[in-house]
Amino acid sequence: MTARDVRDALLGVLPTAVALLLASWVLPGLHLTAWAAVVAAVVVSVADALVRPLLRWIAGRLGAVVALLLGLAVQLVVVQAALTAAPGTYADTVGTAAATLVLVAILGAVGRWMLGAADREYLVADLIRRAERRRRRAGPAGGSADPPGVVLVQIDGLPHAVLTQGILSGNLPTLSRWVRSGTHRAAEWWARVPSTTPASQAGLLHGSTDGIPAFRWYEKRSDGRGRLVVANRPADAALIEQRLSDGRGLLADDGVSVSNLFSGDAAVNLMVMSRSGRLGGLGPGGDYVRFFASPFIFVRALLLTLGEIVKELYQGRRQRVRGIEPRIRRHGSYVVLRALTNALLRDLNVALVAEHMVRGAPVVYVDFVDYDEIAHHAGVLRPEALDALAGLDGVLATLERVAAAASRPYRFVVLSDHGQSQGATFRQLSGRTLEETVTALVGGPGAAVAETGDVEAWGPVNALVSDVAGASSPTTRWARRRSDGAHGSGVLVGPQRGQPTTSDEPELVVAGSGNLGLVWFPRLPGRVPLDEVVERFPALVPGLLAEPGVAFVVVDSARGPVAVGPRGVRVLADPTAEGEDPLGGFGPRAAADLARVAAMTGAPDVLVHSTVDALTEEVHAFEELVGCHGGLGGWQNRAVLLHPSDWALDDDLLDRSVPGEAVLYGAEAVHRQLVRWLERSGTRRRLGEPAPMNPRPAVPHR
Repeated sequence: MTARDVRDALLGVLPTAVALLLASWVLPGLHLTAWAAVVAAVVVSVADALVRPLLRWIAGRLGAVVALLLGLAVQLVVVQAALTAAPGTYADTVGTAAATLVLVAILGAVGRWMLGAADREYLVADLIRRAERRRRRAGPAGGSADPPGVVLVQIDGLPHAVLTQGILSGNLPTLSRWVRSGTHRAAEWWARVPSTTPASQAGLLHGSTDGIPAFRWYEKRSDGRGRLVVANRPADAALIEQRLSDGRGLLADDGVSVSNLFSGDAAVNLMVMSRSGRLGGLGPGGDYVRFFASPFIFVRALLLTLGEIVKELYQGRRQRVRGIEPRIRRHGSYVVLRALTNALLRDLNVALVAEHMVRGAPVVYVDFVDYDEIAHHAGVLRPEALDALAGLDGVLATLERVAAAASRPYRFVVLSDHGQSQGATFRQLSGRTLEETVTALVGGPGAAVAETGDVEAWGPVNALVSDVAGASSPTTRWARRRSDGAHGSGVLVGPQRGQPTTSDEPELVVAGSGNLGLVWFPRLPGRVPLDEVVERFPALVPGLLAEPGVAFVVVDSARGPVAVGPRGVRVLADPTAEGEDPLGGFGPRAAADLARVAAMTGAPDVLVHSTVDALTEEVHAFEELVGCHGGLGGWQNRAVLLHPSDWALDDDLLDRSVPGEAVLYGAEAVHRQLVRWLERSGTRRRLGEPAPMNPRPAVPHR
């Protein structure tokens, strides 16, 4: 053991000792001297090191839910044992030990904040120390001969303009340092319609967005058994991936997928929606032991989650008091949802990514939904959204420290799946929802399905709950009783609506996907053309176009898909319009984007698109969200790709159809660029290249 090893050990023990001593001053049932606090902290550290391998072995065989439950119990037992072993220590009850566990977690977080330390570095401090010790023991000759690994961090919903402002202002210090120092470049790519996570992630991870016309859509069938597909339901995510995957996704060569909708054909999948609800769906149970069983880490994450609830209640009230517009009501389940995504799930994602970086995973792709979720409810540039973005910048700083200690070098790519636009909702403008409007215009509800509520944000939580419920045999049986579908496709939490209980095909399906509205007539076969829509529902098209906030509708016709506006019509395949061009305010890529969606199998009979304000670029969601994405207008199509400066964008992949712009057009183009970068760096095998005879052994983790 070197002097540096001793120093590292003290750095791990002393904060715990100080927190224990402070706890003894607060808790009446706990008595602890300064020396005893040090001894207790050492016992906690040693016990953690001794017990964790056994817990990892157990969790690896019994699943992640065992890691969670057993981890909590072990944390309590370790603290109780430490208090018992320390000389001159007195703890009157097990309740005192539990209170000590909570209080030390609080005091530790506050202490690191006062010292200016990045709070999330506590999540990975022991990993970093162990990795550094291994590197020092290996010596100069023991450096890794592996090609650089790549960590792809998706900041969900981040517009390029918001990233640029954060870099220029310095409010994103890690990203600003990367760009200003010249190690990285920030590029913009165009997220085609539908500018949603399912379409973009399918393209980014699997290279195809075929058949994904929105976040949720209705698929007609000739036998009258159509179905509503919602991309963040486990069974539907699995179906989408099955349709698109060719086995050579972005993460095919021993990659790790964390908190994504799709796997990218990764070898290890952790909280991935398309793999959710299955036995062991969370991935290897041992991966969660550090987070759930290490003293104070999980407890600290729970406390931060509660703190996030308080913060949201305050910030939501502040918006109301100040009269901020546009805004929506921020209440109910969203308060809990924000807390889970912005604290617990963020910390868990960091811990899982760090774990696999230390093990030497060649490529890791992780999705952080924090900014997107808060921007939906608070606004794209509102303080709480920017604060969440600054927190993710801190995550990058933490992962950068992990990379410096890891057994192989790592490069970072930061990207978003789409941008986001802002504006008052359609309901705020018209006084009623899209489904209420359509129902009135077609002459009555009949058997209808309405899907314009906010379900996107519950995806990561659904993945976690489904996986925990499906992580062992007894809970798998419970999951199947509570699941979406007969085969245990996942436990759904949050607002969920679906098809009516009747076995008959519904007469009408209305869905919202940001500022895209989608209408199907399931009992009418195929794509219903404009002439038939006008004949059967004469009030529908003119009634929709008369609504405030509706710019145009897209319907099929004898000449192909057409965009119909209040004062003009445009065949999407034709560059000229009859009368006033309904796409005039939506940019030169609008017609191509909409034509592509209209050609998909699941495309709606009537696609409704909101207006975009020429001055403010505000759009209007058909869901109750102040920030949205899905269609065109504002920043929602202008996504982010921040990459190492020596990894240039390939000229043949750039779209130059718009004068003055050269961008990667669509998630498929970004996928091809990422694949090329991975192949050139040696991280990914080229197509047809044989797998190595002696694959790299995994770095042991203790």
